[in-house]
Amino acid sequence: MAIVVVDDNQVNLFVMEKILRSEQYEKIVPLQSAKELFDYLDPSNSPHCYEVSVILLDIMMPVMDGIETCRILKQNPQFKDVQVIFVTALEDKEKLSEALDVGGIDYLTKPINKIELLARIRVAKRLKGELDWHKAQEDKIQQEMNLASRVQQSLLSPAVTEPNLSIRASYLPSSNLAGDMYYWEKLDNHRYAIMLHDMMGHGVSASLVCMYISSVLREAINNLKEPELVIREMNRYMSLLQNEKELLLYYFTGIYFIIDTKNKVLEYVNAGHPMGYALVDEQQTIPLTQTTSAVGFTDQMKIEKKVITYTSSIQIVMYTDGVLEAINKDEIVAEKKVGELAGKTWPLCDNPIDYLVEAEQQENQPDDMCVLLIQAH
Repeated sequence: MAIVVVDDNQVNLFVMEKILRSEQYEKIVPLQSAKELFDYLDPSNSPHCYEVSVILLDIMMPVMDGIETCRILKQNPQFKDVQVIFVTALEDKEKLSEALDVGGIDYLTKPINKIELLARIRVAKRLKGELDWHKAQEDKIQQEMNLASRVQQSLLSPAVTEPNLSIRASYLPSSNLAGDMYYWEKLDNHRYAIMLHDMMGHGVSASLVCMYISSVLREAINNLKEPELVIREMNRYMSLLQNEKELLLYYFTGIYFIIDTKNKVLEYVNAGHPMGYALVDEQQTIPLTQTTSAVGFTDQMKIEKKVITYTSSIQIVMYTDGVLEAINKDEIVAEKKVGELAGKTWPLCDNPIDYLVEAEQQENQPDDMCVLLIQAH
């Protein structure tokens, strides 16, 4: 790692470089101005500029002093972790305080004392090494988070476009990993099983439980199919996660239903989830109200299935609670707006959330958002 020494006085440069080389520091870069420093740190001029770990920076220099130089340096993300030690003949405490406020870690007074110089260099290099280690760990974690996010999104079902059925979804996680998930599966030529669920919490833990439940859901749909049986099976698996030693309760809300386009029937269970809406025959809007508690609250669930029939068409709008929060802080006001919009026939689109939430309200939301639009004719 390189040590850069910046001082407009050639004698000071010589003294500090000699002291450092006497202690086997080989990569010493002597510079005489802020301009020379910025030129050296320009990757196009110096391919090894990222090797700099410590800068010994004179405060009193012409054109640009050391304090302003350090302030500019710390604004560059690539060099914000480089350790700056100020070198000064000043005894002005306010000036020294300002120097430390802009990002310097310590200072040396002239004339240079060898023992003090070497001690501060050792501390600076140790701090830089610790920062580099933490940054490497953060980069590794970020890479793993990005991979987990891609895995999670790969579990989401693709859009469905069939002569008598279409399914579209919007998926806007608040961070890399989300607690909202949806899944559908074709059971036979005229039946689809569909589920939207929202896991308690956010981030890594919610995402892990969410992916766990998604795998359980696939197996449950294949083996059991019926809404009551699928929800009960998922509740059984959620109970396996509960730990009496932890105060945290793992649970999720969700709507699971089967739509039968041949017999024109919708069967559903709403497990503590915000109510969706079914627009029947373009005339009647029926709320998909809660029929049981959230999955994971209790070992034994009392589950009720509801049935909706239609004659010519049905449109189903489902969403997670993050959508309500984005629409209005008052949940009652938000639900009223959703109910009004769900009572209209929506044109088929790839991003149904646009019909519920304004574009600017979709940005930087604190909660995950998901909207499902199902239309059968």
